[in-house]
Amino acid sequence: MRRAIFLFLAMMCSGVALGQTPPNWLQSDERERNYPSAAFLTGFTPGNVRAGETKADAAVRLRKDAQAELTEKIRVQVSSEKQKRDTRTKTQATGKEESEQIQSVFESSVTTSASLELTGVKTDSYVDDSKELIYGFAYVNRYELTGYYNASLTMTMQQLESVLNTAKQLETNGEKPKARKQYEEAVQLLVKAEQAQDVLIALDRNANAASLQRDKTGVWRNDIIQALARLSQGVYIYVESSEKLHGQKVNIVTNKLKAELAKSGCSFTENAEKADFRLKIDVTTRETDTIEGIFFSFADAQVELYDVRKQKVVYSDEIAQKGGGVSQDKAGRKAMDDVVPKIFGKLKSWTGN
Repeated sequence: MRRAIFLFLAMMCSGVALGQTPPNWLQSDERERNYPSAAFLTGFTPGNVRAGETKADAAVRLRKDAQAELTEKIRVQVSSEKQKRDTRTKTQATGKEESEQIQSVFESSVTTSASLELTGVKTDSYVDDSKELIYGFAYVNRYELTGYYNASLTMTMQQLESVLNTAKQLETNGEKPKARKQYEEAVQLLVKAEQAQDVLIALDRNANAASLQRDKTGVWRNDIIQALARLSQGVYIYVESSEKLHGQKVNIVTNKLKAELAKSGCSFTENAEKADFRLKIDVTTRETDTIEGIFFSFADAQVELYDVRKQKVVYSDEIAQKGGGVSQDKAGRKAMDDVVPKIFGKLKSWTGN
């Protein structure tokens, strides 16, 4: 009986809540003994209950803070590795133009260090009522984390190789828009692969560069940069057009259509031999009716798209669009304006993104 009373008083004096045993990570020496840094990454955050916050809410917050502290430890090392890699890549660039190309391509992708989310992290918390403190703790096994990122790297490299092979084949076939999409997808996969490499190096400074396939990702990064530079101008189109607005020669449809195609990455050439596609446009307007002072006209467009590499017409159609206005001229112009989105909608699958 006396022993039970003694234990009760000892627990009360130590600040331990009845029925709650202090965890084996509460003290720094216990953490190192039970979660040695050679085998674990850890995060530890003490804190108080904030105004308007319950103990349960505070415990959740501090667990998240502990996880953030753990992630930050490795994020700093990953960020350092990323900066070293980017510096090496820029140093290897042959000139200012290529260096700027590297920047534009990869800065638009997800930043590796900022997007780091470690998997397999476990969290815990402890409430010390006597001190009115709550402790958050997070830990992850280095070996488990290494295994996860090794598997992730292997899978991502396989996906990346497949996407690059597809992109190269599409480019060889002259399908530039589709090839560009594949290379842009490859950028995201490369970022993911390099993140896995950086995490693995952060976990083990002696990691074998060959096993991490760093030479391969370096080659692929260069391949992607050069390919996107080649494809940056999109497809080249040679345009032949004839437009008549109630008999008057105009370029309403052609100019607006060129502007829309340019937004999709297309460029235009005056040399038919250098074009990827030859586009023929023939547009005429015709008067229809007049209703309560409003004139109406149709724009009749004949469109033909010829693939130079395939040496065949890949799209041909006749499109009519009605327009209204306070005069026949305005009605015809309105019809011409409104037929452009219809034509562009048909062409973009062949020439644009």
